[in-house]
Amino acid sequence: MLELAFKGSKKYWVWIVSLCSVIGFAFICYLWQLGFGLGITGMSRDVSWGFYIAQLTFFVGVAAGGVMVVLPYYLHDYKAFGRITVLGEFLAIPAVIMCLLFVIVDLGQPMRLLNVILYPTPNSVLFWDMIVLNVYLLLNIVVGWNVLEAERNNVKYPGWVKFLAYTSIVWAPAIHTVTAFLYCGLPGRGFWMTAILAPRFLASAFAAGPSLLILLALFIRNVTKFDPGKEQIQSLAKIVAYALILNVFFFLCEVFVVFYSQIPSHMSHLQYLFAGLHGHNAYVPWMWSAMAFMTIGIILLVIPTARKNESVLAVACIFVFAGTWIDKGLGMISGGFVPNPLHHINEYIPTIPELVITLGIYAIGALILTVLYKIAIGVKEESSGAKDTCESC
Repeated sequence: MLELAFKGSKKYWVWIVSLCSVIGFAFICYLWQLGFGLGITGMSRDVSWGFYIAQLTFFVGVAAGGVMVVLPYYLHDYKAFGRITVLGEFLAIPAVIMCLLFVIVDLGQPMRLLNVILYPTPNSVLFWDMIVLNVYLLLNIVVGWNVLEAERNNVKYPGWVKFLAYTSIVWAPAIHTVTAFLYCGLPGRGFWMTAILAPRFLASAFAAGPSLLILLALFIRNVTKFDPGKEQIQSLAKIVAYALILNVFFFLCEVFVVFYSQIPSHMSHLQYLFAGLHGHNAYVPWMWSAMAFMTIGIILLVIPTARKNESVLAVACIFVFAGTWIDKGLGMISGGFVPNPLHHINEYIPTIPELVITLGIYAIGALILTVLYKIAIGVKEESSGAKDTCESC
């Protein structure tokens, strides 16, 4: 099936070359970071995790969100999702690869990654995070590829593939739960030390992942002959709406607990993010924008007439994706580190090299996604063409 990735229009190859150019430029910046050290980033003694780990946190959620199409199809026999299940599985693959790349660039020296394998520490959450991410990546590659190959050959996929699909359903929430435990297991960080952090992560994941999948499905319909289906898109939109409502509800529960208890070390983080603290307010407009985006997304998604209008639906999904990205891709890291346990404020602002390297990893993810979707859509178009030929006969 790999040969399908090498068949495309001029626009397809311009897109591929553009992504490769971005990756090349970002790699040059990464070589600079590799030689100079993490001093070129905005991280400091007080903020030891930065933009890279924030993106890891967000895209683990995007990867986990793929289970929202896998679960109904395999577990509840919702046949309609059969058209887009492979799209969800193939979305998870570049998302997890991006997560692993963000870990590598955050380490400074990538060889240190081998220490997790050479010197395993089962009492470390990071050790388990490495395991669940790599296993989830392998599961999606094996399941997605074998199901697609079976569809191309017009045969039933093997029984063991279904077993692995069931395993991925259990594994998807596990990858984001373990990621949440990386944060809430740190007792010196009041913003993260809450039992509701894992449910918040999962709720935002099940909103962000499917919202991106909807946008991709709408794009695929416009540029290819494959139609993911209106029923499938509308079902995903309802999932996004419910998940986003839960995400906002969990956040408001946290706000109530923090301010009703009046614990200064917990209040100061939310005050810094949403109102500023001692003249430091770099993230205030971003966080209020995130709340506005998610609120608008909820309104547009819960109104049936708005949700069924696919132009409005696309706008709603953009708002949802942007709002959850700001919440987890910006606020989650900075909100936990600022102010520090001694109540000193050392703001973290990503530097240009950090942003360029991050953009390069985005481009790698987009490149992998483009190739996988090119193969998947090619098979779908071949299958539909074969069915049309059989019907005409």
